Amino acid sequence: MNCVYKDPLAPIEARIKDLLSQMTLPEKIAQMTQIERSVATPSAIKDLSIGSILSAGGSGPFENAKTSDWAAMADTFQKAALQSRLGIPLLYGIDAVHGNNNVYGATIFPHNIGLGATRDADLVRRIGAATALEVRASGIHYTFAPCVAVCRDPRWGRAYESFGEDPQIVKMMTSMVTGFQGQPPQGHLSGYPFVAGRENVVACAKHFVGDGGTRNGVNEGDTVSSYDELERTHMAPYLDCIAQGVCTIMASYSSWNGTKLHSSRFLLTEILKEKLGFKGFIISDSEALDRLSSPHGSNYQQSVLSAITAGIDMVMVPLRYQLFLADLLHLVESGKIPITRIDDAVVRILRVKFAAGLFEHPLSDSSLLGRVRCEQHKQLAREAVRKSLVLLKNGPDSTKPFLPLDRNAKRILVVGKHADDLGYQCGGWTATWEGKSGRITTGTTILEAIREVVGAKTEVIYEENPSESINRRDYSFAIVVVGEAPYVESGGDSLDLKIHFNGAELASSVADQVPTLVILISGRPLAIDPQLLNKAHALVAAWLPGSEGTGVVDVIFGDHGFQGRLPMTWFKDVAQLPMQAESNSYDPLFPVGYGLTTSGSNDAPARAL
Repeated sequence: MNCVYKDPLAPIEARIKDLLSQMTLPEKIAQMTQIERSVATPSAIKDLSIGSILSAGGSGPFENAKTSDWAAMADTFQKAALQSRLGIPLLYGIDAVHGNNNVYGATIFPHNIGLGATRDADLVRRIGAATALEVRASGIHYTFAPCVAVCRDPRWGRAYESFGEDPQIVKMMTSMVTGFQGQPPQGHLSGYPFVAGRENVVACAKHFVGDGGTRNGVNEGDTVSSYDELERTHMAPYLDCIAQGVCTIMASYSSWNGTKLHSSRFLLTEILKEKLGFKGFIISDSEALDRLSSPHGSNYQQSVLSAITAGIDMVMVPLRYQLFLADLLHLVESGKIPITRIDDAVVRILRVKFAAGLFEHPLSDSSLLGRVRCEQHKQLAREAVRKSLVLLKNGPDSTKPFLPLDRNAKRILVVGKHADDLGYQCGGWTATWEGKSGRITTGTTILEAIREVVGAKTEVIYEENPSESINRRDYSFAIVVVGEAPYVESGGDSLDLKIHFNGAELASSVADQVPTLVILISGRPLAIDPQLLNKAHALVAAWLPGSEGTGVVDVIFGDHGFQGRLPMTWFKDVAQLPMQAESNSYDPLFPVGYGLTTSGSNDAPARAL
């Protein structure tokens, strides 16, 4: 072969050196540019040699497009990239944050907050591997996950994207990186990007750093702390990700002590790249450069200068890419950004592309299509739901448990919109950016699962909002499913953390008249009135379980036991927030780590030690 960079047997660093030496400055800058699918014209990809495309939340080929449709679209873009002067393949990114959640018919796993409740690192690794396979089946190589934020305040609108409030829990769950990318071999260089093969994806640890520690839980806010505290609490999970060969890290919209992370050379370059030895690339968040100036998007050239100088390697532009390319080119040609900074960024980007095998296998693999939402993946999601459920109350006292429920009861009343709404069950980042109500994908609602498992003579009555008068003698018990409507990012910031749609009042009204199990579908602990807690016979935190509602029913009817533990403190009153277990004034409703346990008929017996 004439070109070393095209030789799959050549060392990665030699391939990078050869390719870099042949690239023009505009081609280098284009490799640093990530643009949205909707503006990605064939000429932009082929003629400019754009480095990366993303599908923002909900941005697909068309509504309810299946995995095969996504693969055809991704291949069309990739074929244009391969026709560019040097044939550098695109890296296509997507927010596959709880399964390949933008794609209709994909397996939707519980959001991270629920996975944190499992305390099961191997389960999370397996979920990462299943998600990677479904993403690769769609022709996409790169997921903006996992979020390794340590959430210190549930008022944050992204609380459900966090595995928990304790850095030790989050560190444990970084096993998702190995699930996504594969297990690096013994002796793999720490910090060097790694992707095992064609069933794996490039992962992205995010959002560096302190996104979960902002004052009052305000999204994109300011984390005020000493460096030691930032390192001990918020940076800790990144060390584990880097040790597993995570390919990319995304900078946070938030600030640290008043300095925006996207302009912090100290944290991005001196700490992340130099001290921690990260050798992959740092990507910006979407339109993050526009957020560096006020009003939004103004003084853009200065924002580009600030971010690239700080250490951002790839910019998720994602729309105004012509302006970004022109401004960055001007900054380099005028000497304001040295070419060495550009070369460092491009080397890191090419390193990931070579490590991921994109030059050898740029196109989708149709043999993977049959494994999307296969039975194995559905059972894995169901297992995750079971293990994520946290039992907060079970009967008036420990001697009189209310659960498990009797599947052969005469009549069961099921109440609440969340009982039969797949979109609410999945939450944000599902089908669209914000998430939405209804039959948004394939899956099983909690109500459907209840009807599947009850006895032949059991009657299940569903009333979304029952009348005030319920004849207690008509029902053996009630299952009330209430919680939050889907939300995302700043739209989820909440000062009161109330159950949506008057859910607390609905549950209380039913519990006044019928023995009641209350199931909360939420992305975080919510305000629970003491009267409701007293009235309800049992209370379960089910988080945002995803597409497999059967996992909830597996446990409430006793096939499997409850084993989940709170990944976050459950407060008594929002006035207590923020509150952490290490505080002397810690006085929660339920402490982090709390969770009652039961045994299930299908659970494997515990082995003797």
